Amino acid sequence: MATHSDEVREFLSTRRARITPEQAGLPAFGGNRRVKGLRREEVAMLAGVSVDYYVRLERGNLAGASESVLESLSRALRLDPAEHDYLLDLARTAGPAAKRAKRMPTTVRPVVHQMLEAMHTVPAWVRNGRHDIVAANTLGRALYAPVFDDPRRPVNTARFVYLNPAARSFWPDYDEVTHNCAAMLRSQTVHTPHDPELITLIGELSTHSETFRTRWASHDVKRHFSGVKRINHPVVGLLELNYESMALTGDPGLVMNVYTAPVGTPSADGLALLASWAATQRNEFAADVVDAPTSTET
Repeated sequence: MATHSDEVREFLSTRRARITPEQAGLPAFGGNRRVKGLRREEVAMLAGVSVDYYVRLERGNLAGASESVLESLSRALRLDPAEHDYLLDLARTAGPAAKRAKRMPTTVRPVVHQMLEAMHTVPAWVRNGRHDIVAANTLGRALYAPVFDDPRRPVNTARFVYLNPAARSFWPDYDEVTHNCAAMLRSQTVHTPHDPELITLIGELSTHSETFRTRWASHDVKRHFSGVKRINHPVVGLLELNYESMALTGDPGLVMNVYTAPVGTPSADGLALLASWAATQRNEFAADVVDAPTSTET
């Protein structure tokens, strides 16, 4: 994993590289620009800070940067809400790193299990920021059957996305999924930069997946709260599902994902068929609706 200063430098430089002077409303003097996107002095001018100060920021020195400076920089670089929050998080975590590694949760409380199992008609599962699935109801286990069938433990959607060939057929929008997954993992690194399992996971994906290395190098970040996901399920076929990702405030670091389909649609019929199939597989699925193991061995 990169150092904090390296991450700040790469994030800011890649953000300014994607903006042309024309997009920023600046005159483009000369036809042979040696840098892609905006120059540092152009970003400094747009943000209303001195060139020397911006150069210090881009070198990774965000410690002490005021909120007004960060807001101006965010506007100058045209950051989206996820990128804006990521910049603020980078500034909050600037300075000496914490010595103690902060680990992500790998279990849920019994009441969360009860809640999951009470949701009979919708797939639902709980993940941590490392994308380990730590709990799921029976329909959630059925929906993500190929992910759970991957022999590596703990069950991890990021590992499945990049290392299991079945992922390409499971998600019709595979390119978008690979982009989002890497961007969400990068967003997590600013919160738990010393989590040993996260460091191991990123190292594993970087070593074995060219797709992950490419996506990771973009330094994109993303929030994933709601939307539509298409899944090509091996038993019931194509499903187009609405999803909501909800943070469990009683269990910081855990997120519950719930999938639904509008009544009367083919996807709603597909979910009903999935529920029937899951009922026939209940004994097989029983071991997977409990917490994921804490080991990260593959």
